[in-house]
Amino acid sequence: MSIFNRSKSVPPAVPAAEPASDSAVAPDGPQPDGQQPAGGQPVEKTDAQWREELTPEEYRVLRQAGTERPYTGEYWDTHTRGVYKCRACGTELFTSNEKFDSHCGWPSFWAPLAEGTVRYIHDRTMGMDRVEVRCATCDSHLGHVFDGEGYGTPTDQRYCINSVSLKLVPADDAGQ
Repeated sequence: MSIFNRSKSVPPAVPAAEPASDSAVAPDGPQPDGQQPAGGQPVEKTDAQWREELTPEEYRVLRQAGTERPYTGEYWDTHTRGVYKCRACGTELFTSNEKFDSHCGWPSFWAPLAEGTVRYIHDRTMGMDRVEVRCATCDSHLGHVFDGEGYGTPTDQRYCINSVSLKLVPADDAGQ
């Protein structure tokens, strides 16, 4: 699997969007930040459909931008080789090649799988100034990206991602 388009700084974030209503769907065409979803057409579902398809915890994190508690998620300390997909839509987002031990309690990656698989939103919630990471295909909340923390990674970035936002497909299971 080839990895490409590694940038040394976080792409510009766009201002946070207004909260979605019960009938909200992912927008057609280009995303607000100008990126097309790498996985193809955007996933369009109503809030009711998301609630039906996701567990309450998945819904809270993926659709309401919640955060799972540190050191409790399925993948924070996983070293299995494979591809991490969006739990909501199945888009390939990260690989184990970019995963590293940051000891922060959440899975950490130094870059997404490819440019355009995620999008960035300026997040000023909880009294912080952060960059939120969302799936570019279904607009689900994944976590946040932090820049310049001094990790010995090629990008000096930490994509701090909720385990519940991901589904690991081990390398041995690829193509099945």
